[in-house]
Amino acid sequence: MSDVADDVTRPGAAAATLPEPRPAGRAPARPAGRPDGRGPSRLSGRWRKRLEIAFFVGPALALFALFVVVPVAQAVRYSAFSWNGLGPLDDFVGLANYTRALQDQIFTDAVMHNLTIVVLSILIQLPLGLGVALLLNREMWGRSFLRVVIFVPYVLAEVVAGVVWFMLLQPNGPVDAALEAVGLGSAVQVWLGDPEVALYTVMVVLTWKYLGLAVILFLAGLQGVPPELYEAAQIDGASWWQVQRRITVPLLGPTIRTWGFLSMIGSLQLFDMVWILTKGGPANSTITMAIYLINQGTNRSLYGYASAVAVLLFVISLVLALTYQRLILRRDTDVPRPSRKKVTR
Repeated sequence: MSDVADDVTRPGAAAATLPEPRPAGRAPARPAGRPDGRGPSRLSGRWRKRLEIAFFVGPALALFALFVVVPVAQAVRYSAFSWNGLGPLDDFVGLANYTRALQDQIFTDAVMHNLTIVVLSILIQLPLGLGVALLLNREMWGRSFLRVVIFVPYVLAEVVAGVVWFMLLQPNGPVDAALEAVGLGSAVQVWLGDPEVALYTVMVVLTWKYLGLAVILFLAGLQGVPPELYEAAQIDGASWWQVQRRITVPLLGPTIRTWGFLSMIGSLQLFDMVWILTKGGPANSTITMAIYLINQGTNRSLYGYASAVAVLLFVISLVLALTYQRLILRRDTDVPRPSRKKVTR
């Protein structure tokens, strides 16, 4: 005890052991550049993050602007002129090309044909693709082979598939011969030459061509369904239909909505398959907006008018896509924000 007392009372001992008193009301200074401070380190981190985003996103934005924004802007510019594709743009007509397109019965029929294909694609391919996917998701002999067979039409080139079906659907062709062989000769039609059935014939070919995409997407979505849910449902005594309606379809909802969006956009831009099968005929009964655009631009050299049709096609597709995203895809894209509760002491 005496030694400790001597150290405390020794001159200069307090100065060596006790910290210097801090002035009242003054916060301790943080070293410059600390990660948790507001100094240069945090500022440089923000700029580094922005530069990384610009480095990775910049090339994609540049390509998007070059191949999407610039052509759309050029189409809008050309649509204001009566232009044949040669010479300068000197015949300004304003919105006359748009008025002419909206008043053309053939163009309005083309719009209705595209919308009809959109609706029929969803109504036919959705239940059919979902049923095939549920079947191929079960353990069965030859499952891998059946998956390949279902998906092969989708990977075929549209030109190849269109030419093959064009030959099959010819009068007295293989399809007519097959129907007559099974006793359905009364069902034989002029499949691609009758305005009453041509559009529905094209719809059958489109279903055969693009059903594989729906099946593959639905099969991929089914792999994400936990098998424990099926086991629990079986223990509870749920039937197969109840399991699909209460478990499979709700959990497969994001995949179904994504496929619906892809199907809608593809149906609005449909061109090649219909062009090979019917070229929009007979009597414009299968004409689509893309075929109408090609007829006016390439075949008749009305490039100003065709540009207006292209802008209308872009606007229609954009409006439907935004509406679909707003009403249907919103539940998959919106991220819930954490609630900020005020902490009271």
